[in-house]
Amino acid sequence: MDRVTNFIHGKPSDDERMPRRPLVDPSTGQTYATAPDSDATEVDAAMRSSAAAAEQWRATTPAKRQRLLLRIADAIEANLAELAAAELRHTGSRAASGEIGLAADQVRFFAGAGRVLDGLAAGEYDAGHTSYVRREPLGVCGQLLPWNYPLMMAAMKSAPALAAGNAVVLKPAEFTPATAVAYAQIVAEFLPAGTLNVICGGPETGQLVAGHPVAASVALTGSIETGVEVARAAAAGVRRLQLELGGKTPVVVCADADLDAAVEGIVTGALTNAGQDCTAASRVLVADEVHDELVARLAAAFATVHTGPPDDAAAFYGPLNNVDQLTRVSGFVADLPDHARIVTGGDRVGGVGYFFAPTLIVGVRGEDRISQEEIFGPVVTVQTFSDEAEAVREANAVVHGLASSVWTKDHARAMRLSQELDFGCVWVNTHLRFPTEMPHGGFKQSGYGKDLSIYGIEEYTRVKHVMHRHA
Repeated sequence: MDRVTNFIHGKPSDDERMPRRPLVDPSTGQTYATAPDSDATEVDAAMRSSAAAAEQWRATTPAKRQRLLLRIADAIEANLAELAAAELRHTGSRAASGEIGLAADQVRFFAGAGRVLDGLAAGEYDAGHTSYVRREPLGVCGQLLPWNYPLMMAAMKSAPALAAGNAVVLKPAEFTPATAVAYAQIVAEFLPAGTLNVICGGPETGQLVAGHPVAASVALTGSIETGVEVARAAAAGVRRLQLELGGKTPVVVCADADLDAAVEGIVTGALTNAGQDCTAASRVLVADEVHDELVARLAAAFATVHTGPPDDAAAFYGPLNNVDQLTRVSGFVADLPDHARIVTGGDRVGGVGYFFAPTLIVGVRGEDRISQEEIFGPVVTVQTFSDEAEAVREANAVVHGLASSVWTKDHARAMRLSQELDFGCVWVNTHLRFPTEMPHGGFKQSGYGKDLSIYGIEEYTRVKHVMHRHA
């Protein structure tokens, strides 16, 4: 059995007195390793190590940071097979190799982005004085990661912070810490000790990171409930926050849509990674005129898709990540109102592991719990709309505002809906696409701030006004 440890100041940190959590392979339900449930002493050690490293790292030129980050990206790819194997054990997802490629791409992007940060032009905005703007790193950034894309999220969060000259303390999800530790080991080969530390543990450990006095900022990808708790912990120190708190993504299929393309987009957008994606195509809103045809096509498509373990080459997706998530998804389906109907799926697959069948549910209404709350599983609901105004009203009638998609051949309609949908991303005739150059982040209770893009690196800088008097 493997023993995952914290990684602090360039080396493993394995305090025997700390309790340990089991790590379970979601494909088998069997424990394969343990990881520490870190306490305040370990968190404090990581934070103070990163504080010392931040002083050295912030003095490094952007050009040198870029060179080192590019070497880290190369090392991620050089270790792809090993990292993918660890990620597969964590998640059961056959998309692990692609995820690691995306992680390397994100590190490369931010390596360059750190060299092109801008601000207002220097000038004489007050007579006899010259003003200019400095962009500076924040210091130590605490970052709390989810379990759905463990390594990619570690890179997505940490790379912009590092490129801007900060040090980072990562707290991976309690279910999936091993690849974050492996990532930290790679980073430690190139950056000063302590520039990136990893602390393992559950929600209590996350609260310690968010509330630590050394942390200048806290970033989280997680649920709304977790975001509220993290915000409370960070508020005592008036720390900067960047929160990505999930979604309830509407897929608006208009009467003139290319239904073949829409079905393909929904299947991919809903079932990739077992629907464990905050932008998963979970909530289909379809025009009355094409409802029956779309449902028939979706049912036929879902019937060709199955879930299975990593060694099942024909499986479209793998298991849910943990037994709690299996219970959650099963609970949503069991709690359907009488007016809703399961067309396909609706149950667990097999008695080993946490597999759930691709599930299509029709007849739901906007006020139903399953229409309002994030499921985070391979479940798609379908409801109808009669006109464009109703489509917008129903799409926006949730507390989330992360992502959405529109399916239409009418360019003017696409432009109108892109403006009216209250979501941080609107895809048109596509779904689940994330170029690193474009921002990712939501509105309303999906949080605030951005990952990816130049906006992502700005989250990790502060702006200082400097004014010189001429005489």
